[in-house]
Order: sequence, then C-alpha cells, then structure tokens
Amino acid sequence: MTSLKRFQDGNSRLAGGGAHAEAGRTGDRPAFDDSSAIRKVACESLLIIGCGRATVLQNAHPGIAQGTEAHSSFARNPLRRLHHTMIFLYGVVFGTPEEASRVSRTVVALHRKVAGPGYSADDPALQVWVAATMYDTAITLYEGAFGPLPPAEADECYQQYSALATAIGCPREAWPASRQDFASYWQSMIATMRIDDASREIARELLYPSRLPVAWRIAVPLHRFVTIGLLPEPIRDGLGYSWTPRNARILRYGLRLLAVFYPRLPRKLRHAPMKTYVGIIRRRVGDRRKLRT
Repeated sequence: MTSLKRFQDGNSRLAGGGAHAEAGRTGDRPAFDDSSAIRKVACESLLIIGCGRATVLQNAHPGIAQGTEAHSSFARNPLRRLHHTMIFLYGVVFGTPEEASRVSRTVVALHRKVAGPGYSADDPALQVWVAATMYDTAITLYEGAFGPLPPAEADECYQQYSALATAIGCPREAWPASRQDFASYWQSMIATMRIDDASREIARELLYPSRLPVAWRIAVPLHRFVTIGLLPEPIRDGLGYSWTPRNARILRYGLRLLAVFYPRLPRKLRHAPMKTYVGIIRRRVGDRRKLRT
C-alpha cells in the first residue's frame, strides 16, 4: 500500500460551487448546493452503470475482500448492495447537512463491526480506496458521455468527492491533495494490487449472481460485459477475466452510442433515481434502522 499524500493547508476546505463547510471527520458535512460540481456529476443515472465496476474494484483490495467475506452477504444479493450504495451516495451529496450526517453515522456504526485479523473498515487506506473507486468510476462515465469538465470544475468536483471518504470516518488529509496526486495514487494502486482468491470469489458472485428476481436476470449478461470491460486491465487480468479486441470494440462503440443519446434524454428521466432516493432518505432519516434496509 503506497503512502497517501496529505492535503496542503490551502486545500483544507472543499473548493467552490456551494460547498461552504469544511469536509472534516464524521458528522461534519459539507453543505453542497445545486451549483456544486459534484451534484452536476452525481445526479446522472448514467453512473449506475458503473456500480458493478466500483464494487468489483473495491473488493479487489484484499483488505476489503476479507471484510466482505467475513461480515457481509451482499455479493449474494447485489440489488441490496446497490440500494445501500445509492442511499449513501445520494444522502451525502444531495441530502441536507442533517440528512447527510444521519446517513454517515449509520454507515460508520455498521463499519465499526467490520474488523478482524489484518483488516478494519476504520482503516483510512481502505476508506480512501472505497471513495476513490466511486470517484474514478463516476468521472470516467460522466466525461465519456458529456466530455471533459473544464479544469476548474474538474478540480472542484474532485475535492468535493472527498466527502465520500470523510463520510465513512476517513481523516480528510488522507485524500490525495489534487487530481494529479490522485492519478499517481490510482495508477500505483492498480499496478500493485495483490488480488487473492477472496477477491475472485466476490467478483464471481457479483458478476454471476444466482439470487436475482427473474425480471432482472435478462440484464445480467450486459451488466457483466460492461463491468468487465470497464475494469483496468491489470485488475481484470488478476481476477481472471479475458477481454478480446472484439470485446473492446463492441464496448467502445456502445459507449459512443450512449454518449450520443443519453445527454439528449429529458433531465427528469436522467435524474429520476436521484430524486427517488432523496425521497426515500427524507422519509427514513428519522429512523436509523430503516436507513439500513
């Protein structure tokens, strides 16, 4: 595990776009508004396509795979995992400060139970990796459909994504200080990840689920194809999945087609999952137990 660069003093606050509060430790929530770059990116339902990629990448890390194997059955119920991920993401990014704080405290409380020989969900290195997979997946898909963000907006979005790490208890200084630092961190992690059998088994359960409602099973082959194709090559190879030049061409053309049509869809449709989950959070935020279901 490479050392993570620390924030410079001048980066201790989230950059611009309505993020007025410092992204500190758990419970200190940034007050994002609709002009925030992170909201511009995270509101798009397109990003749901990448949930499989982010989850497989997270569990490629042996420390996270150990915790998942010992404390979670989500790989056998991927829809439940997706539901929890959406509550966390939309709660932190689109919730009020109180809603975001409640969602954060619920997740942190659950993570305190996830510890064992050689791993802990409270390990900042693991927390950064979780948030890093969500950021990299989101920005890859968003910019693939809409084109690159302007540099200043891209920097703002990156800094604001640190909230996904601090929301699960990570010290803000553990998040790489800049997009350039993040690129170095990401490349190093991908190149040095030691994928083990636990990671391979979790990926297999996620990509070949056996407990899905019949109506969802028709989407599994497409989900599997896209997820495997979006993985960085060293991770894909380490997990044991082949990827041919023909596969790469099909995925590339499919994503180009998506980039033509998706931005032209009505915003109401593109933002529907976000609106739905914000409504769920508003109804449940007073009951921590319900936030887990």
